Amino acid sequence: MRHPTSRVLFAYWDTLRGARSAPERGEIEPGSIRHVLADTFILDLDEPAEPRLRLAGTRLCGLFGRELKGEDFAALWSQAGRDEIRRLIGAVQDDAAGIVGGLVGQTADGERVTLEVLLLPLRHHGRTHSRVLGAISPGAIPVWLGLKPVVSLETISLRVIWPLGDAAPAAAPPPEERRRRLVVHQGGRA
Repeated sequence: MRHPTSRVLFAYWDTLRGARSAPERGEIEPGSIRHVLADTFILDLDEPAEPRLRLAGTRLCGLFGRELKGEDFAALWSQAGRDEIRRLIGAVQDDAAGIVGGLVGQTADGERVTLEVLLLPLRHHGRTHSRVLGAISPGAIPVWLGLKPVVSLETISLRVIWPLGDAAPAAAPPPEERRRRLVVHQGGRA
């Protein structure tokens, strides 16, 4: 994790989680993460084929130039990357591990911004496959933020982050095994 938002959110999530695979959605206190709220979101996964943004921070909405609440999260990606992000969200749910990735966002006129995405599992009323906590944060805030909306995202790198203190599930591939653009690392430290 390179971006401070991702590190703060992961540390908070890991503290809440304790010995469990994921914390409850109701345990999230916005005041405890107030410094990173502008870049955070919560996904509603009641319809697995269409992960919807239940909540989205102000800077995240500003990046896309609109209110994102209720939108299909995968639709933020280019057409070619939508199935991949849906698979990654499924992996977050099934493996109770986080995913951090590098993204490139592009505006309609070709402006580009590098971003980092973090996806972390949440429980909701005891259900393990219903919510994801995450953040999308820019490496540097572009001068055009709020003036030119990002129209598509492209994933350029991915890494699985096993929660601190937990070993990888037995079925996990060996460390450093490459699969397309996915690298699995043991640990979870930045």
